[in-house]
Amino acid sequence: MTMFGTRLGALVLCLTIPAAAHCAAAATPAQSAAASVASLDAAAAGRFAALALACVHREYPNKISHTMQSDADARPPRELTPAFYGCYDWHSSVHGHWLLVRLVKQFPEAPFAAPARVALARSLTPANIQAEVDYLRGPGRAPFERPYGLAWLLQLAAELRSWDDPQAAEWANALTPLEVESAQRFAAWLPKLHYPIRVGEHSQTAFAFGLLHDWAVVRGDVGIARLLDDRARAYYLGDRNCPLAYEPSGEDFLSPCLGEADFMRRQLTPAQFSTWLSGFLPNIPSNGRADWLAPGVVTDRSDPKLAHIDGLNLSRAWMLEGIASALPPNDRRRASLMAAARAHEQASLPAVTGEHYEGGHWLGTFAVYLTTKSGIAQFGGNTEQLRSSRR
Repeated sequence: MTMFGTRLGALVLCLTIPAAAHCAAAATPAQSAAASVASLDAAAAGRFAALALACVHREYPNKISHTMQSDADARPPRELTPAFYGCYDWHSSVHGHWLLVRLVKQFPEAPFAAPARVALARSLTPANIQAEVDYLRGPGRAPFERPYGLAWLLQLAAELRSWDDPQAAEWANALTPLEVESAQRFAAWLPKLHYPIRVGEHSQTAFAFGLLHDWAVVRGDVGIARLLDDRARAYYLGDRNCPLAYEPSGEDFLSPCLGEADFMRRQLTPAQFSTWLSGFLPNIPSNGRADWLAPGVVTDRSDPKLAHIDGLNLSRAWMLEGIASALPPNDRRRASLMAAARAHEQASLPAVTGEHYEGGHWLGTFAVYLTTKSGIAQFGGNTEQLRSSRR
């Protein structure tokens, strides 16, 4: 089976935030097949940018994953990882910077663009990035932020490399040593990882693989593309009947089943993916209804773990949309996938307000990834062309 086929559909947007609920209520099942989840306007972009600007250089509270060898390692976060010490934890800081890059690219004249550039310039210096590399190479830190944080670091690098902007080029060059270190860690780890990691939190392999794939397309990294091809075959190609009814677990922010499908749609042609999906998720209906997959229920947004369910709803929304985009245009499951995507978006997008830091330090990234169609429109390259052209 030949993998890495093309798969992209141009989906018509319905209404911008926050009025998408009105559109969903008025849409017929036939209209649902062509509709997309909410798009992003400048006002919403400003709100999400404000969340990242409020945290990328906020050191405390801080939850560090830090292996210590001696008293000398007892240092504050800003000294341990001087580029990415804010936003409560390292990976949230990394994707908070990604959020700022993504939004300034799309809204270069917005009021938040200038302060965002200042924040990015403060973090992405050669000295700061070299300190980050030195930290990763410290003893006992081989699994640091693997795979989630490292995948987001590569996504940040991809965002910078795909931006035609002189300042972005400087930041991309500064980030290169950490980008290379992160990619090398995946290259060393994945051949030894005998089993995929099928969970709903940071260690899930499928979600990280999607980000890693999109970086490989931008970077032109043939080695990573081939490694993902191998892992897709070994881990996922033979999977059938994923137990979607068992999801979510109480603290999930990623769907194991949908995350896998969202990765595999990057690896297969539309026809191949359609066949694979029929075996993997055989119960997706073709009637255009959303009630086949209910959004997760958030009971306490001030609890950092329970607030994960808002992230689950947002990531499910973009995964459902991505899965739909990869199917052939006449596939009748697309309407139900898009209807469920809108239901999940409507359940949690209005909650991305920053009222509670427990969610505000990271949910803005998920909202931006969803509403800017990251992983669908921007990086929808044909990796088979990448692999064959570089042999």
